[in-house]
Amino acid sequence: VVGMNQLFDIEIDKVNKPRLPLASGEFSLETGIVLVFAAAIVSFTMGLKSKSPALLGALLISCFLGSAYSINIPLFRWKQHAFLAASCILCVRAVVVQLAFFIHMQRYVLGRPIVLTKSVIFATAFMCFFSAVIALFKDIPDVDGDRYFGIQSFSVRLGQEKVFWFCIKLLLTAYATAMLVGASTPTIYEKTVIVLSHGLLASILWFRARSIDIQNKASITSFYMFIWKLFYA
Repeated sequence: VVGMNQLFDIEIDKVNKPRLPLASGEFSLETGIVLVFAAAIVSFTMGLKSKSPALLGALLISCFLGSAYSINIPLFRWKQHAFLAASCILCVRAVVVQLAFFIHMQRYVLGRPIVLTKSVIFATAFMCFFSAVIALFKDIPDVDGDRYFGIQSFSVRLGQEKVFWFCIKLLLTAYATAMLVGASTPTIYEKTVIVLSHGLLASILWFRARSIDIQNKASITSFYMFIWKLFYA
C-alpha cells in the first residue's frame, strides 16, 4: 500500500520527500511497479494459506482503501480530500488491524469463540486517537508539495501550527484516558504500571513538543518519526 502510494506520488515526492527511491531516481518506475505487485502477490498468498477469513478480509480492506487513497482515477485519489484521507488511515490502522488480528488469534489460532474483550475495545479506541494523529501529522512537513499539486490536506487548509497542536492535544487526551482506565483496574500492580507508563510517555511527548520548530521541516519530520515510536510503544 505504501509502495502503491509512491508510484502515484512521484512528482509530489520530488518536492516533499526527494530522498525516496522513486522520487530520487534510485528506482525506475518499472522497478517500483514490479516490487509493489510482488509484495501484493506474497501478501495475498500468505492470506490465502492462513485459511483465516479475518486476515484475508484485513488484506482485502487494506488493499481497497490503499488503492482508493492513492490511485489517480475517477472516484479514487481520496488523499486529495482531507476527511477521506484521514478516514482511510484510521480505518486500517485503528480498526481493521486491531479487530482482524484479534479475531484471527481467538478463532483460528486458539479456537475460542469470538468475544470482544475490554482490552481489545480499549486498544482499538486508543489506536483511533493515534491513527488520527498519524493521518493528520504526516501532512505537516509536506505542505509545500501538497499545496502546489492541489492536495487539500488539513495542514494546507488550516495551517501547520493548528494541526500540530491539535495532534498533541489528541495524544495527551488518549494518554489521560489510558491513565484513568488504568486507575480503575483491580490490582495495585496494574494500576501502577499503566498509570506511570502512560504518564511518563505523555510527559515526554509534551516536553518534546514544546521544543519543536514547526517551520523547520527537519524538526517536524523528526517529531513525526518520534510519534511512530510512541505508536509502537
